[in-house]
Amino acid sequence: MAINTNVWIVQDKEQTASCDNKAGEALREAADILRQGGLVAFPTETVYGLGANALNTEAVSGIFQAKGRPSDNPLIVHVARETDLDALVLPYPPLAGRLMKRFWPGPLTIVLPVRPDVLSPLVTANLRTVGIRMPDHPVALELIKLAGCPVAAPSANRSGRPSPTVAGHVMEDLSGRIDGILDGGATGVGLESTVVELEGERGIRVLRPGGVTEEALRLAFPDAEIISEPESSAEPEKPRSPGMKYTHYAPKGELSIIQGQPEAVISYVNEQARQSKADGVVTGVLSFSERSSRYEADLVLDLGSESKLEEAAHRLYGALRQFDEAGIGRIWSEACLSEGIGGALMNRLVKAAGGTIIAIDK
Repeated sequence: MAINTNVWIVQDKEQTASCDNKAGEALREAADILRQGGLVAFPTETVYGLGANALNTEAVSGIFQAKGRPSDNPLIVHVARETDLDALVLPYPPLAGRLMKRFWPGPLTIVLPVRPDVLSPLVTANLRTVGIRMPDHPVALELIKLAGCPVAAPSANRSGRPSPTVAGHVMEDLSGRIDGILDGGATGVGLESTVVELEGERGIRVLRPGGVTEEALRLAFPDAEIISEPESSAEPEKPRSPGMKYTHYAPKGELSIIQGQPEAVISYVNEQARQSKADGVVTGVLSFSERSSRYEADLVLDLGSESKLEEAAHRLYGALRQFDEAGIGRIWSEACLSEGIGGALMNRLVKAAGGTIIAIDK
């Protein structure tokens, strides 16, 4: 049975903070829905999240139903204050507190030891840990404060689809499936948060790259050991973090990532596009500005300059959805260097492509 999905416009950040106007009324209404066990999508600085009361198993189960998400995939819990952690997690290492002081609020999720029998077991996927973050967005923070509960929130999209960076993406995927959407305009980072877990007193293992780069972690904590999770085509049996299992962020068309020297990549993609068009397949290319005019596909989308990968990260999910809207059946994407935010960008591209990477040697 379809649900009537309310949409509230809360795009004025200064007015949102005051909470004594229409934006404030919308936030109070949305917070009431969360307390009562409903589902509300809301903007963060990364992507839109689909929120439910993390203490309420029935409410959390609604997330999995709305998204069509497998229930063995843990959820990230969002809090508005560091003191909110006291009721949710067991004592954690001093390094975790240092990470919070440096990067919260912000796009960093920290995996911590969960306090037994507090959060819904669906949130943790029955693990002894939980990923927690404090979003850097006034709408998200005010919503969590008003709701008065920790908010479990994966990305607000159907499972496997590109994550939403504007409220329209949420409407496209979840209208009629959730109770409401807080429209706070376009998100900033455009990719999900970095997820880390701690190893010993000095180890920071990056389970999922994101808005806080490994370089930023090394710069902030030169005394720590930053450990990268090795990329693998095999899916872990029990994922320790969102984004570690199942194909994610995928467009409907077949996506391949092409690596190699620029001239060889252009030649290969154009040849493939011509063959595909001859077979009646509508083609698309995801390219950086430096070369986007040289491709012969039906739709070429520009990610921005390869020297400014933050812009590419911001544009990625919208571009993948644009390919879907255009009915593109086969897509080729240029690769980028896995440095800085490029590491997170390539991670999402590889997930979206189901691991299909073609290396061009000539």
